[in-house]
Amino acid sequence: MSIYIIAEAGVNHNGDFATACQLIDAAKAAGADCVKFQTFQAKSIVSASAEKADYQKLTTTGHSQLSMLEQLELPFSAFIELKAYCDSKKIDFLSTPFDLESIAFLDTLDMPFWKIPSGEITNLPYLLAIAQTKKPVVMSTGMSELDEIQAALDVLTRHGTPKVTLLQCNTEYPTPFEDVNLRAMQTMRERFQVDVGYSDHTEGIAIPIAAAALGATVIEKHFTLDRNMAGPDHRASLEPDELTAMVTGIRRVEKALGDGEKRVSKSEKKNLGIVRKSIVAGCAILEGDCFTESNLAVKRPGTGMNPMRWFEILGTTAKHDFKKDELIDFDGR
Repeated sequence: MSIYIIAEAGVNHNGDFATACQLIDAAKAAGADCVKFQTFQAKSIVSASAEKADYQKLTTTGHSQLSMLEQLELPFSAFIELKAYCDSKKIDFLSTPFDLESIAFLDTLDMPFWKIPSGEITNLPYLLAIAQTKKPVVMSTGMSELDEIQAALDVLTRHGTPKVTLLQCNTEYPTPFEDVNLRAMQTMRERFQVDVGYSDHTEGIAIPIAAAALGATVIEKHFTLDRNMAGPDHRASLEPDELTAMVTGIRRVEKALGDGEKRVSKSEKKNLGIVRKSIVAGCAILEGDCFTESNLAVKRPGTGMNPMRWFEILGTTAKHDFKKDELIDFDGR
């Protein structure tokens, strides 16, 4: 099964529908499997007094989360059009809901699965509403302990969710490399017996590619049309050419992982005779001479007797003359 790559547009459209469509075009051109947005009603998800995160304060104006989110909100009708645009471009449409009404709305758009963000992992009413749709779930686990993840899994699976994939995630933007903890994917896979993946907020593309090598089945990464745009997530996002490079890197790792069976590959078979060695005459050998360590050598090419038969040939007699470097033919000797 191919690694599923989610290009996270999020709110990097800055509340503009045309920009959202350009993000879809960029995700498709980069080779991503899916482009994901965020659906919310600002007044339903944050109180007027809620402060912004430190990274949001650096990249947006105003003091409250509410004022920031209101500028990034798209109406439900826009997502209907974005879904249709994705369908026309043959790329999966996805949007993360942040409130119950958004869950109910998005459930009408025939998305392939739900993406639950890290911040909702302890939101019981939200989890119940997701589970009752009976769709698969991909859930980020930023800021979570194992017992919290277990509790969320229990709610989802007991109330109808058929499959859950857990993503290792860190919610700092950008994430310090020392806080990534990719090995937590393996811990969750072993502990919960589920597929795992990675949602990335680091700078660059190295860490998502490393996650692919460690067995991620889903990889999510924020992207933007221009990292210099105003907005909370642009600085920690990839630009289109970087997104393309990330997808290319992941696909290369995916091919390179192989099936685990150790064998001679098709591409290297032709090199066997060139790179390996054979038993050859180390000097001129006359018929009747005894083969010894002093008159035999091991040299390329590898088209003659395998040097692993070295002790089979020692002490036997040459049946004809050999020139220096001539391949020793054990059967004809």
